[in-house]
Amino acid sequence: MTRTPSSTQPEDRAPRDEGPAPDRRRIFADLTPLRTSPDYRRLWIGNTVSWMGAAMTVLAVQLQVYDITGSSFSVGLVGLFALVPLIVFGLYGGAIADSVDRRALGLASSGGLGLLSVVLAAAALLGYHRVWLLYTVVALQAVCGALNSPARSAMIPRLLPPEQLPAANALQSVTTTSGFLVGPMLGGLVVGLWGYQAAYLIDAVAFVGAFYAMWRLPSMRPERADGKRGRASVLDGLRFLATRPNIRMTFFSDLCAMVLAQPKALFPAIAVIWYGGDALTVGLLGAATAAGALLGGLFSGWQGRIRRHGLAILLSVAAWGLAIAVFGLTRNLWLGLFFLALAGWMDTISMVFRTTMLQAATPDDMRGRLQGVFIVVVAGGPRLGDFLAGTAADLTSPELAITGGGLACVLAVALLAARWRGFARYDARSPVA
Repeated sequence: MTRTPSSTQPEDRAPRDEGPAPDRRRIFADLTPLRTSPDYRRLWIGNTVSWMGAAMTVLAVQLQVYDITGSSFSVGLVGLFALVPLIVFGLYGGAIADSVDRRALGLASSGGLGLLSVVLAAAALLGYHRVWLLYTVVALQAVCGALNSPARSAMIPRLLPPEQLPAANALQSVTTTSGFLVGPMLGGLVVGLWGYQAAYLIDAVAFVGAFYAMWRLPSMRPERADGKRGRASVLDGLRFLATRPNIRMTFFSDLCAMVLAQPKALFPAIAVIWYGGDALTVGLLGAATAAGALLGGLFSGWQGRIRRHGLAILLSVAAWGLAIAVFGLTRNLWLGLFFLALAGWMDTISMVFRTTMLQAATPDDMRGRLQGVFIVVVAGGPRLGDFLAGTAADLTSPELAITGGGLACVLAVALLAARWRGFARYDARSPVA
């Protein structure tokens, strides 16, 4: 695929206009994107509501599978049926987002997600309780999600000026983490009071908000430097990534954290061994990281003042590793929860700057494909980290697996920073992929 130098060499661009100087006193999340862009505001509100509904459905499906089978293994298969399509279609969903009108793709995938929730509700109302149907719907939901996410993420830089992207990504972190925290609680309450069908119907209604927000957007075809339209190749996206060290480093750094220092799989064991707790303790450990991530989004106003995004990513990922390492040495529950929350806060900081770099330093006609790679990394990294942590704990001990993993994350980030030194010098005022 032929491109002009201006589309493939972001380093030749003049520094972008920074707009009004950011408020240096700001501590809380910057709401400027919500105030200045009605399109973005509708998209954010619709996405927030739909995330809540989707989290309710995830819990409801797990509860229904267990109710039908009485098997924890069968419940575990729900995650597998979601993960495989998400990884496979993540790359191709990004290529499609770089080939067609992203608004149309967003409408189709949002409509598909809402329709699948209606199918679940109808089956529950009719008393058709079949595990194969639940697995099939979960897999199809993952396909729709893999098509929707790259299209939606690639739209954001078209709706907002570059200086507002960190604030927008921090607001997105508030959406996802609040959905993970609140959605399951609401799902459990709704299922307990009115049954599975009520949770599924609420989810279907919630998708109306996301669909409406997409409907109000203008057409968003990818902007190609040569002005031509055509099929976007996944391989072209991977070739582009191979020549862009700064973008590659955003993925490598995240893998350091999610693969080497991911203790979630060990929470059931350490809840009993370290803290003498039960299922409630496991829930607290799992919620601590999400709570820290939510706080990171709520108190993100200062991030708009940071220009050295690469350096911020390196420091926040290293801080994640250190927090996890110290957590592995704690035997006081509240202290352990504090360090997990701190790790979650650092993860939000890293996510905001990684996503901003991906959006700002990537040409518009490549954003969908690189967002597809992002989906694969985000979906696959923690699962691989769970496997690595579980294996290391069985071979050694949970303490060594967690603390050693955290220190390995810090070491890996330091080695990456030494290998690609330009990453720490990345300046948001003149983004270079």
